[in-house]
Amino acid sequence: MSTMNPTASPPSRPSRLTRSTNDKMIGGVAGGVAEFTGLDPVLVRVLFAVSALFSGAGLLAYLVMLVLVPSDR
Repeated sequence: MSTMNPTASPPSRPSRLTRSTNDKMIGGVAGGVAEFTGLDPVLVRVLFAVSALFSGAGLLAYLVMLVLVPSDR
């Protein structure tokens, strides 16, 4: 028997993409993407790294987002 609360709402996600100041290793891009999509920040960092190693696109995407995406402050 399930004891789910019908009035409980799911955790809210940010309405726009921002760089994270709370979950930040280099520039906060992966933390911001993780908060926006609801994924684990480590998974997003691994995806950026793997993409950077195989095609260089991950590094380029990270740098572009570092410049264009605003901070969450």
